[in-house]
Amino acid sequence: MHQFFKTVKKFSQLTLLILLVIFVESSNNIKETKVLNDNYNKSIDLATMAMKLKEDIANDLYSAKDTFTGDLTSYLPTCPLCSGRLACLPKYNVLDGTETYDDLSYGNVKIVASSKNLPCGSIVRLNKTKLSNEPVLAIVLDRGVLGNDLDLLTSNETYAYQVGRSTVTYDVLRNGWQ
Repeated sequence: MHQFFKTVKKFSQLTLLILLVIFVESSNNIKETKVLNDNYNKSIDLATMAMKLKEDIANDLYSAKDTFTGDLTSYLPTCPLCSGRLACLPKYNVLDGTETYDDLSYGNVKIVASSKNLPCGSIVRLNKTKLSNEPVLAIVLDRGVLGNDLDLLTSNETYAYQVGRSTVTYDVLRNGWQ
């Protein structure tokens, strides 16, 4: 009887070993099949990935939606024909030296005037070393310039002279308030 159990035990071990070998072999076949099928599906995956990338870029706060070139100048809230109130936010008074706006998405950004080419609330990124070593983010909250020009709101004449007048290429990160 004891011999019978030993034989059954060995038979069970041998059966488990055979089943394990069969399982491993079938797993290898599945992996090979997946590799072969992966090449076939790769074009579909790349198309899906391209659509996802476009969607990510469209939703990315800091990707350029458009790029323009125009003149960059600066102005003081007390300039001739300036009321100290912004055209896009009429109750927003900048006579107190305010030259930035706290945007919900972009944080504390500079204020610029633009033509109606850019809707109120548009966010632009200026890469101008004369202003800063880092790109400057600004929001369109005022009007009074033509074409693609921008007019940067400054609180003092010294900084306004430093900005001067120059050609600038800028990226539009947000088109209007959206």
